[in-house]
This record gives sequence, structure tokens and C-alpha cells, in this order.
Amino acid sequence: MVFKRLLGSLGVGGPTVDTVLDPGPARPGGALTGQVHLKGGKADFQIEHITLELVARVEAEHEGGESEGVIAFERFTVGGGFRLAEGEQRSVPFSVTLPWETPITELHGQPLGIVLGVRTELAVAGARDKGDLDPLTIAPLPVQEAILEAFGGLGFGFKSADLEYGHIGGTGQQLPFYQEIELTPSPQYAHQVNEVEVTFLAHPGGMEVVLEADKRGGLFSGGHDALARFTVGHHDSRDWTAEVDGWIRQMLENRAAYGAHGAYGHGAPYAGHGAPYAGHGYGDHHPHEGSHRSGPGMGTAIAAGAAGLAVGVAGGLVAAEVVDEIGDFLEGDEEDEG
Repeated sequence: MVFKRLLGSLGVGGPTVDTVLDPGPARPGGALTGQVHLKGGKADFQIEHITLELVARVEAEHEGGESEGVIAFERFTVGGGFRLAEGEQRSVPFSVTLPWETPITELHGQPLGIVLGVRTELAVAGARDKGDLDPLTIAPLPVQEAILEAFGGLGFGFKSADLEYGHIGGTGQQLPFYQEIELTPSPQYAHQVNEVEVTFLAHPGGMEVVLEADKRGGLFSGGHDALARFTVGHHDSRDWTAEVDGWIRQMLENRAAYGAHGAYGHGAPYAGHGAPYAGHGYGDHHPHEGSHRSGPGMGTAIAAGAAGLAVGVAGGLVAAEVVDEIGDFLEGDEEDEG
């Protein structure tokens, strides 16, 4: 779906902008390609620059509860410095590199409920206008897909996914938010955990995998959250089912629990090599007990690949919600701009 709008700052008769992304999903750290189509207005205009802005709908937790908002996390200037004649039609092709931490929005073609967009800003004669917004689809990197499929092979199911504003302490996180993919436990672990959350923090040399489990309480003890973190290479060849099962076992054996501010337990496994990772806090990574989740609910389970993760979505419901929320981006921008 493409949203078109006249250049509001110039009123009726201004140029229009329509950004069309090339078909198919992009991947974190990969190329995003397409074309910006311009159509001249009722006069000649000097196009100073054309900028693409990546935006995401994120959740933020605070003392008053939880709220949602839109945040821009990358900008690219893809053209400008030319005159657009009256009624002229011109296309500006582009190819930009996405941040490695760009959240994934689908798995095997099934939406996860994450809302990303590409917003086009046109600067004309000293005036700027955010004139076009398009949904952005991101497929997982091969190693991300392999890890999620391993969870599926172990019997874990997809519950929801969201973007949390904040920083996971002690990691190399670059973006101002991180993605959490929430999984329902397999029967083997259902008596130990309520859910498992997976966060991928990719970078050019590999990827950090942060796992968080909401552990069930015992007869004489309350529940708490267990954490573990591991690193993998983009081209690692492992028995991922055995690897992920080992990660889960290590995490559940780790008795470190969140304190008042979610401190990460010392001596937790790191890098998958058995070496302790101590002295770093997860001070900004909070548990989410009772919090609202914006991802899809537990609808019809759809098998994502032969051994893929069971994606809990209800037919086209999620896709429709994503389109609605993308539309809300423009409405929110207009309200913010007054």
C-alpha cells in the first residue's frame, strides 16, 4: 500500500511524491531498494533533497504504565539538488543499507505484528514535508531463522512480538529500542517457565542472542526472570536444535533474578563458550509482568516451514492491523506538527 499526499507546506499545486519499494522483504544489514517517483506541480520547484526515514512503532514503560509511539531510527538522503519542472515526472532510484538491528516483521511470510515504515521527506524551496509513508517488510537473517526454527522444533510456539524502547545493558545495542519475540514454552519446559523472550542484536561480525525466561514459582518460592546471552556468527554451522536446547537449560539453571531495576546476574553464560560474563548490568532491560502486548494473539497456529515456529496469527487479521497502524503514522505526524 502506498500513501500519497500533496506537499502540504506548499499547498495545492505543489509536487507530489510516491516512494515504491522493490518487491520482496529486505533483511537486516542488507539493501533496501526502490524508486522515489516525483510529479511536478503547477510551477517549477527546486528539489533541495529527498530523504528516507525509517520509523517504528515502539512501546515504552514508565512509572505511569505503558505507552506507544513512533520513533525514527535511521535517515538516508537519496537525491536532490535539481529543478522539477511544472508537471514533470521524474524517478529517483535508491539503494540504502539497513541497520543490522532492524527488527524482523515476518517469518516464512507470516506477519509477526511488528510495524515498520519508510517515510519520504521532500525539501522544496526551504520547506519540508513528510509526504509519503510505506510499510517496510523485513525477513530474518539465515541464522535468526535457524534459531527460531530450532525453538519450533523443540515445541515452542509463537505468542507475540513487540519493540521495547530502551537499552539492554552490557550489550552492543545500537538502536534506541530492541525487539522481543515471545514464545510459549514447549511441553518439556512448561512446568518451569511461563514464556521465553528472544532478542536478536545483529552486527556485521555476528549476533548477540539474549534470552529471558519468566520462570514459574515453586511451592515455597515466587517466580522470577532468568537471563542468558550468547553470541553466534552469521555463517555458523551448528546443530541448532541441540544448541538452543542447551541455551535454555543453561538459562534455567541460572538462578540470578531481576532486582528492583532488573540487574543482570553475574556469572551468566556468555558467547556459548562456557566463560562467565560478569560485571555488566542489564539495568535497562525490565521484566514485563502483566504488560500489554501489541503483537498478534494466540489465534490459529500456522506451521511456518517443515520444522518452523508455530506462528499464532488469525488469518489476515494481523496484516490488516499493520496497515491500519501504518496509516496512523501519518495521522500522528500531522497531530504532532500541529
